[in-house]
Formats: sequence, C-alpha cells, structure tokens
Amino acid sequence: MTAISRAVRETTGGLPRQFWWLWTSTLVNRLGGFVVTFLALYLTVQRGYSAAYAGLVAALFGLGGAAGAVLGGVLADRVGRRATLLAAQLGAAVTTAVLGFVTDPLAIAAVATLVGLTGNASRPALSAMIADLVPAADRVRAFSLNYWAINIGFGVSAAAAGFIAAEGYLWLFLGDAFTTVLCALVVYAKAAETMPAAPADRGTHEKAETSTLLDVMRDRRFMALAGLTFLFAAVMQQASSTLAVDMGQHGLSARQFGLVAAVNGVVIVLLQMPVTRALRSRSSGVLLAAGSLVLAWGIGLTVFATSVAVYAVTVVIWTLGEIVHAPASMSVVADLAPPHARGRYQGMFTLAWSAAAFAGPLAGGLALQYLGRDSVWLGCAAIGTVAAAGYYLLLRPRTAPLQPAVPVEAGRDLPVA
Repeated sequence: MTAISRAVRETTGGLPRQFWWLWTSTLVNRLGGFVVTFLALYLTVQRGYSAAYAGLVAALFGLGGAAGAVLGGVLADRVGRRATLLAAQLGAAVTTAVLGFVTDPLAIAAVATLVGLTGNASRPALSAMIADLVPAADRVRAFSLNYWAINIGFGVSAAAAGFIAAEGYLWLFLGDAFTTVLCALVVYAKAAETMPAAPADRGTHEKAETSTLLDVMRDRRFMALAGLTFLFAAVMQQASSTLAVDMGQHGLSARQFGLVAAVNGVVIVLLQMPVTRALRSRSSGVLLAAGSLVLAWGIGLTVFATSVAVYAVTVVIWTLGEIVHAPASMSVVADLAPPHARGRYQGMFTLAWSAAAFAGPLAGGLALQYLGRDSVWLGCAAIGTVAAAGYYLLLRPRTAPLQPAVPVEAGRDLPVA
C-alpha cells in the first residue's frame, strides 16, 4: 500500500486546487458527451436521412470546430480564459439542445455547424488556463490527468448513450446540454481568471497587446510543430474511420468493431497515468517522437489483421503511442507560447487537429478504395515515422556556444536561449 500511495501522490500531488476544478468540469462535460458519437446514427436511423447527408453534417460539424478553435484562441487572449470558456460552454449547451428539436435538413446542418464551433471554442481557453496555472515542470502530468478525465468520460458516455437512445434520441441531446451547463457552473463557481497580468515593460506590453494570429503563424518552430501534428493526427484518424471500413470488408460486424474500438478507451483509462509517471523524466521531443512511432507502426500492423483478436492487439499497441504523445504535445505548445498568446497558440494547435479530422478520413477512404489496404496501413507507418523524425529534430536539446560572462543588472535575468 505504501508504494501505491506514493505513486498516487507523485501522480496527483502538488497541482493547484483550481486545476482540479477544471479537471472536474472536463470529466462532467465528457460524461454527457453523447451527441457527437451518435450523431450519424441519429440522422440515418431516427431521421431517415442518407449516409451522404450524415457525412455532410459531420463535415460541417468539423468545419465549425475548426473555426471555433481559432475564435476561442483569440478570445481567450483578448477577453480572458474564464469568460471565453463560460461563453463557449453555454453556447454549446444551447446549440446542442436546439439540434435535438430541429428537423429541417438546412436547419440541422446549420445548427450542427454551430455545435462544432461552440464545442471546440472552449478547448484553447481550457488548455491556456491549465498552462497558466501549472508550472512547466508539471504540465505533462497535468495535461495527462486532463486527458485521462476526457477518456473516462467518453467511455462512460459511449456506454450509457445506447441505453438512453433506446428511450428516445432527444434525451441524448438534452442530457448532453445539461451536463455542459453543469460544467459551466463548476467553472463559474470555482475557476478564477488566470490570464497573466500585463508586463511592466512598455515595449513588451505593446507587443503582447498587438499580438495576432499572424504573429503565431510567423513562429516557424511552432508552425512546424503544428504541421507535424497534422501528419500525426491524420494517421490517428484512420483508427476511427478507415479501420471500420477495413473490418467490414473482412466480414466483421458493427458490434465487433465496437468491441475493438472500446479497447482504446480501456487501455487509456488503465495505463495513461502509470505510463506518464514512468516517462516523466523524458524530454518532450523524445516523448513525441516515441509516441508517433508506436502509434504509426501500431496502426501499420493492421495490414496483418483479419480477425477481431489481431485488430484488438493493434489497437493496444497504437493506444500506447497515443498515451505517450497526447499530454506531451499539449505541454510543449504551452512551453513554446508566450504567456499572453497561449490562447492563440492553443487555438492554432487545435486547428491542426481539426484539419486532420477532415483530411485524414477523406485521404484514407480514397486510398483504401483506389490503392488498396496495404497502401493505407503501410502509408500510415511511413507518415508517422516522418512525423517522429520531425518531432525529434525540431525539439532536440540545443547546445548554445560558450560566451563570455556578462554582468547581470540587479533585479533582471538574462533571457533564456
């Protein structure tokens, strides 16, 4: 028991109290995250629309999410993290509830776009708040805990949604909206604004106040990171899109696909914290490179899969890569971003994921149809290897040349290279 209690303290101890309220709000929100998982099923089964229309709505939802990522990031830096988070959560609650009532095809498409926008607008603000609250040395651990909460909530909501839908799909929308309101109430009652105060130095202050998305895009190192993350995320998207088609072509049922997909959540819930704790001394570059390699080659091994058991083994392998990559990627964005631009940086980083969520399934589907399954899964392994090499080269420790000692003025520090 002593070893277990020590491991728990090392995993959860020393983090600010407000972080745990944010963690709680994330868990509550994800526990009610019913709509996204069952939206396509709702449109085709309940409403009787075609698969093509359901795909269009999903694409518009993703498009709204991309816009929400950028908008949320900008607002988090301009009006504050807390205000942006509250507005996004309340907006998501309202639009989700409305989506359950509208029946006109154009209205459904429009409201689904707004659900994507409001839902994704909260992510940059939340990530910026965690970065503001948690010291750099503890950020990987904090983001790992938050990612853990997301997956616990997702696992429970996915299991519960099937039973709730049996009583009527409308309850999915209302339940999702209700938990989002609860999430906002937790933030309103327990979370204070975390945006750093304006710097005392006038030149720095002016730069912070006039920082724009263009300034973020001029940060070549960060944009390279976002580009590599787009490649990684496009590979990861195959596990939730092309994989289902591939399993269907091997005669496996939707229920069998559900069981295989559930392996991902189980592995994350069981191993996220132990793996993060075991690798806590590794640098971000090593973690991102290793996570990319394991995920890419785990997905690549799908080329040998024909049975449920082998598919499940590949999911276990690539999930380990996801576990290593996810918290490290969020932490390194916080490290690269200037304090007053953390919202914008997190927004652009979220945009990379949103773009991959659109491009990845499209590319995977076309490759599977016209080039064959071997090209898809071996292509994933190759692209993931490129991303891993890029992460390592981009984030490897830099050794600065020796320089003569320079006296430091009282009350000031030398800038860190």
